Amino acid sequence: MKQVPANISRRHFLKITSLAGGGVLFGFELLANVAPETAADAAPLFSPNAYLSIDPKGIVTLMAPNPEIGQGVKTSLPMLLAEELDVDWNKVVINQAAFDKDKYGNQSAGGSGAIKGRYEPIRKAGAVARMMLIAAAAQTWSVPESECSTENGFVIHAASGKKLSYGELATKSASMPVPENIKLKDPSAFKIIGKRIKNIDNRNILTGKPLFGIDTRREGMLFCMVSRPPAFGKKLKSFDDTEARKIPGVKNVVRTDTVVAVLATNTWAARKGRDALKVEWEDAGKLESTTEHIEAFKNLIQQKSEKPDRNDGDADKALSGAKKVIESVYEVPVLSHAPMEPINFFADVRDGKADLYGPTQVPGRARTDVAKALGIPEDNITLGLPRQGGGFGRKLRSDNVVEAAQISAVAKAPIQMLWTREDDMQGDFYRPNGMYRYRAAINNNNELDGWYLTAVALNGRAAAADNFPAGALANYRVDGQGLTSNIQTGPWRAPTHNAIGFAEQSFLDEIAHELKKDPIAFRLELLEKATTNPVGKVNYNVEKFKGVINQVRQMSNWDKKTPGRFKGFAAYYSFSTYVAEVAEVSIVNGKPKVHKVWAAVNCGQVVNLSGAENQVQGAIVDGLGHAMYTAITLDKGAVQQKNFNTYKMMRMQDAPLDVEVQFVATNEAPTGLGEPALPPIAAVVCNAIFAATGKRIRRLPFNEAFTAK
Repeated sequence: MKQVPANISRRHFLKITSLAGGGVLFGFELLANVAPETAADAAPLFSPNAYLSIDPKGIVTLMAPNPEIGQGVKTSLPMLLAEELDVDWNKVVINQAAFDKDKYGNQSAGGSGAIKGRYEPIRKAGAVARMMLIAAAAQTWSVPESECSTENGFVIHAASGKKLSYGELATKSASMPVPENIKLKDPSAFKIIGKRIKNIDNRNILTGKPLFGIDTRREGMLFCMVSRPPAFGKKLKSFDDTEARKIPGVKNVVRTDTVVAVLATNTWAARKGRDALKVEWEDAGKLESTTEHIEAFKNLIQQKSEKPDRNDGDADKALSGAKKVIESVYEVPVLSHAPMEPINFFADVRDGKADLYGPTQVPGRARTDVAKALGIPEDNITLGLPRQGGGFGRKLRSDNVVEAAQISAVAKAPIQMLWTREDDMQGDFYRPNGMYRYRAAINNNNELDGWYLTAVALNGRAAAADNFPAGALANYRVDGQGLTSNIQTGPWRAPTHNAIGFAEQSFLDEIAHELKKDPIAFRLELLEKATTNPVGKVNYNVEKFKGVINQVRQMSNWDKKTPGRFKGFAAYYSFSTYVAEVAEVSIVNGKPKVHKVWAAVNCGQVVNLSGAENQVQGAIVDGLGHAMYTAITLDKGAVQQKNFNTYKMMRMQDAPLDVEVQFVATNEAPTGLGEPALPPIAAVVCNAIFAATGKRIRRLPFNEAFTAK
């Protein structure tokens, strides 16, 4: 990560404006200068503007530029500000900012990057405001600034016993010079960062306040349901809306280039109207099936790439001269994002302008795509951001925003476009399925001497070539390929890693078993080799890796055997974060039951302990549920799973009884957290199942292996 400048100059301090009523608005440029993650790590990091206001009552308001998709940034970002500002947390208010490129830069949510990208810049913003408030108080009292301190929203002059609230100082602080050198708090002085803070939206969520895009209601708004192609490879040919227009409440039926939309006074009427449409579709491409993809995968993983993703030493030679070769093929299915809030968006397009409001992880991209689709300037588009009921990468696409805008433009009416669960599941940008062929060479000294992975996935990158154990082996090769398809695919929580984490960590367990070595001891042995005799690029911190492994070993009492209970282990690095996990499993009525999961995490400085635990626990449950049950299959371009009755999600009764999380204590800057705990969990549980049954599961979802024939 690039370094943030040590000071904020006058030209970077955009504006200081007195507000009506005696408040002051601090504007500042957040010079994050953060380089984006690699493609595998998905989404990029940000360098936005933000605004801090203090009113005469001392209430501090932060406009949050990042979309809130459940990752907790509406709580954790103001915690950073409040810490450096030395303000009473109970007087901090956070409001979601609408999209504004000039003020906030690239507003987006993804790649576990919000806190990582904003940690130091937002702290600097709080520190700047605090220093200007101190300057205003010192001038008021005619005392040196060095004699003044701050606490809970007050500037204090200890020698005289005087104090002034931030509200009292807000107006005068606007005339103070912007400090050139900004001193941040030492972590030992933190009062808010690292503590447990309740999510600021909890009460509103629990009491059903209209926080989400699907809650949008505007004057004159019509509800909209859309008829879309029934399969990938189909397109609209013609339609008859005669019967649809007879449905009570239906007001209009319109067509865009790709879909037919029914507009009505309520959702049910729109749904009934859509059902009454007579639509004819025609072929527009190949109608692909999952069975065809799998056969193609089987052929591709036998092929050698001309340009390997990574090639250390000579893996072919190590395999040909090996005492024994361990070979396994792992498979993962297509997955849907399936957020609890189905796709929706509000659009009001008229007179060459567009007013948009709804869930998107990429408001900047959405506005650009809408402008292009409608042929209007981006400056003519406003875009508001509600809280979102899940995203997981689905809303990194802007198709829902463009669709709503196009329909409104054609209908000449404000509309809320709504997808049903069936629409959502059958029109997703899916996690691609993949196949991974691993070969390990065991030499005459009974050591792992070579590693060769050939991987293929639908429409994209199949492998993370620099993953551990790269760097620990003299002979290491990865060939990654993509199979081109017209099936829509896209980022799904922890892109690429969500599949590789399962396959790689399971195969390492296979090797450890073959070598008759403890799985944890085997990982530590390889990590030691990456330290003492590294080969090529070592893309991870060995000591941090060892730290979480040893920590989870202690947490889980790994070496203790409990009758009827069996443990599995995995450790994984992604989004600059290290996670090691252990699961305890038993076999109940012929099926696996996960009793407990332990997770040790090194993600740098934890900002909100409550939110951080929630992210890790949620990722584990999410990853485990999808590993156990879910898969999307296609037949002639049509998705076979339509709702949660055939695309089963984790139920409470199936979830682990406990997920214990510990974070490595460190003052280093935060790294990613929303995704890193997900990749290893499938392998953790599958390795525990092997310990319990001797059955090695190499294809997900693994519950299929226990389903009675």
